[in-house]
Amino acid sequence: MRAVEYVSGGGPEQMHISPVKKPVLKEKEILIRVHTTSINRADLMQRKGMYPPPPGASEILGLEAAGLVEKCGEGCSRWMEGDRVMALLSGGGYAEFVTVHEDHVMEIPESMTFEDAGGIPEAWLTAYQLLYKVADVKAGQKVLIHAGGSGVGLAVVQLARLAGAEPIVIAGAADKLLRATQLGAAAAYNYKKDNIVERVSKFTQGHGVDILLDCIGRSMLDENCRMIAVDGCWVLYGLMSGSKIESSEFLSLILRKRVRLQGTTLRSRSTEYKAQLIKDFVKDVLPRFSKKELQVAIDKVYPLGQISQAHKYVESNSNVGKVVIRVCADLPSPGQEHSEII
Repeated sequence: MRAVEYVSGGGPEQMHISPVKKPVLKEKEILIRVHTTSINRADLMQRKGMYPPPPGASEILGLEAAGLVEKCGEGCSRWMEGDRVMALLSGGGYAEFVTVHEDHVMEIPESMTFEDAGGIPEAWLTAYQLLYKVADVKAGQKVLIHAGGSGVGLAVVQLARLAGAEPIVIAGAADKLLRATQLGAAAAYNYKKDNIVERVSKFTQGHGVDILLDCIGRSMLDENCRMIAVDGCWVLYGLMSGSKIESSEFLSLILRKRVRLQGTTLRSRSTEYKAQLIKDFVKDVLPRFSKKELQVAIDKVYPLGQISQAHKYVESNSNVGKVVIRVCADLPSPGQEHSEII
């Protein structure tokens, strides 16, 4: 098969498509012929040599994929060849084929395109985990989301509304704020232009935000300390601006406000944890896409042959929502000749 290879620590221009060995099926796994995948911030970090894959994971980039079941491994009972599926991966999505545990796979709703499906697993399961499993969101709570124009951010906006909470978005461009507002943000502020601490305080009538979802880290530390409410929940799930803390007041502010600060990741979670998360997501959230209550925010779709350009685009922080990669030009039925990468 063919897959994207890269130079660890290199730039997008050092990514290229090469022939590699097709992954070998293990027990309880399925082999997926990939139609679409999408770019996540973790892909950029891994390419830069800053986020190595967990032990046993594929070195190939790509944390989600959508396509057709090509083959089922021994002991696999949930899927059949030809099923339309989307999968949460620990790696391997930037390729024609990928293997994944059968419990980390979801059926694509009948009315959903492969492009939309390719933008769901990593972003939406991350958002669902942050809000429902870690922060335990409740109706009426104020939820602040940094990077609110990202795939995860726009998913959080919709899931917060679904829970009856009020999402507040922070982003650095007008088009990101507009899209978040269109999808249900109660308030949206530009951190480059607005005094976000004052704006959030005014919006919450001095209460602060009950839940703060932080993928930024160091550069927003002081603002976060002032925006979060007493007894608030601060969930750290990324470090886009770095991890070194220079604030001398950080711990005292956390202590004084009785803040619950919790770090979380999804990629390194156990097989069992991911399986249960997906099971709950399929029950609670997935049917709402078919009902048009939720939508996948897709910014652009690139062919795999333009993966370097796609990475440059995401790296520039220009995207509003997900950037999807189309791996196959066509998906014939199982047994027919395989598609070519375009």
